[in-house]
Amino acid sequence: MAETSLNEVIDRLGRALGALEAVVAARVERESDYHEAEAEVQRMNADRARLAGELDNSEARAERLEEANKEVSRRLVTAMETIRAVLDR
Repeated sequence: MAETSLNEVIDRLGRALGALEAVVAARVERESDYHEAEAEVQRMNADRARLAGELDNSEARAERLEEANKEVSRRLVTAMETIRAVLDR
């Protein structure tokens, strides 16, 4: 009867070890998923920072172009007024 009890204990221990291995494997998989997600967040943050920099540069360029456009328009108006004044003489 002691042998049966010993076999039962060994079986229970084996099942407990199997359950522990399953829990550890699940934990390792979750941690791997977490690290992959964390790496993806870091890549997204780097992309966001790069895109923000590009947006700032584009906005600055758009402002320079707008100022140049205003200057060209001002010069055209001045030239047209000068031409009118010359033609009116």
